[in-house]
Amino acid sequence: MNVLVVNAGSSTLKYKVIDTKTRAVSAKGACERVTFPGGTFTHQACGEKKATDSVEFPDHKAAIKVVLEDLAAHDIKVEGIGHRIVQGGWYFGDSTLVDDDILAKIREVAPLAPLHNNPEADVIDYCLHEYPELPNVTVYDTAFHFDMPKVASTYPLPKDVCEKLHIRKYGAHGTSYRYISQEVERITEGRARKVVVCHIGSGASLCAIQDGHCADTTMGLTPLDGVMMGTRCGSIDPATVCYLQREGGYTYDEVDEMMNKHSGLLAVTGKTNDVRDVEEGTEEGNPDYRLAFDMFVYKIAAKVAEMACAMNGIDTLVFTAGIGEHAPAVRAGVCDRLEWLGVRMDHAMNALRAEGEWKVSRTASSVDIYVIPTDEEFMIASDVERIIGQA
Repeated sequence: MNVLVVNAGSSTLKYKVIDTKTRAVSAKGACERVTFPGGTFTHQACGEKKATDSVEFPDHKAAIKVVLEDLAAHDIKVEGIGHRIVQGGWYFGDSTLVDDDILAKIREVAPLAPLHNNPEADVIDYCLHEYPELPNVTVYDTAFHFDMPKVASTYPLPKDVCEKLHIRKYGAHGTSYRYISQEVERITEGRARKVVVCHIGSGASLCAIQDGHCADTTMGLTPLDGVMMGTRCGSIDPATVCYLQREGGYTYDEVDEMMNKHSGLLAVTGKTNDVRDVEEGTEEGNPDYRLAFDMFVYKIAAKVAEMACAMNGIDTLVFTAGIGEHAPAVRAGVCDRLEWLGVRMDHAMNALRAEGEWKVSRTASSVDIYVIPTDEEFMIASDVERIIGQA
C-alpha cells in the first residue's frame, strides 16, 4: 500500500510516501517556515534530484496543498494518508480512521500540545474535504502509553482537579517505542522481557517496556518533563515556576519559553544545543561543555535506573533516535554509569557506525545493549494499512 505520511509541526510540514510492502520511499520533503515569511518547499520524487523552491505558506493547509499537488504532478499514487498526532489525550489508545468526530476530539485535547495538535488538525481537515476519496488515519504519539499502570500515570494532585483538567502522565515518542518494541521482539526472538528504551534526540525520553507494554515513561503531562534535552530543562523542582514568576517577575509565557526553548544543553553551555558541539567542546577542555555533557549523561543514566525500577529489573537496554543512534560517547557515558546495574558495554563495538541494529554489550553483561534505528514513518504507514484493513 502506498501511504503518504505527514508530520505537521508548529512551523513545518514533513512528509514521505512509503510502500508498506517494500518500505521503498517514492517521495519525501518538507515545507519550512509555515506561517512565517520566507517559506521553502524541499521535495524529491521518483529518484529525481532534490529541489528547493521558495513558497509562501500562510498556514498548514497551504503546505499540504503544495505537497499533494507535487505528488500528483509526479504521478505518485497515494492510497491513504497517515498523520502523526503528538497528543491523543484521554481519548485515543490506538490509531484511528478519521471522521469529523475524531477531528473534533483532536482539537479538544489540543491544549495539551497546542503548537502541534492544531496544525495537525488543520492538515487533516484539508485532506478530508479536498480528497474525500482518500482514507485518513491518525497515529498518536501518546497511544503506546495510554494504558500504563496508574501507579506510573497518576499525579498526586487533588483528584477533582486531575479529573476536571485531565491531568496525568501522557508521555511521548510512543510511535517510536512501539516500533522499537517490535524490533526487540524480532531481534531477541522474544527473550527480552524488561526493556528500557532511550529515545534520545533534541527531544529525549525513556520508556520501560515490559512484555511489549509501557510500564512507565519519563515525559509527563507534556514533553517538557524527564531528562535534560537540547533546549528543554526536563525535570526540575516544580516550585521553580512559581519562584520565577513571584521573585523574578517573569510572566507565564516567559517561563514557558525559557524552559522549553532556552534551557537544557543550550543553557548550560551558553552557546549550543547540539550534542556534537558539546562533545567537541568537552574534548577541548571547555568546562561549561564538560558540565553539560556530564549532566546529560548522568540524567539519562538516572532515568534508566528509574525505568528499571518500574519493571523490578532490566534485561535489555536500547538506544535510538538521532543522538542515541549517532553519539557513541553519550551511549558510553550512560552505560559506564550503570555498571552497578549489570550494564557492561563493549566499547569497541560501540564505536562502530554499523548499518541497521547492532549489539554493543560485552559477553559478561547481564543486560543486553543494542543500538536500533527507529522508523516512526514506517510505523505510521503500517498503521494506515492495518486500520484501513479493519474498516
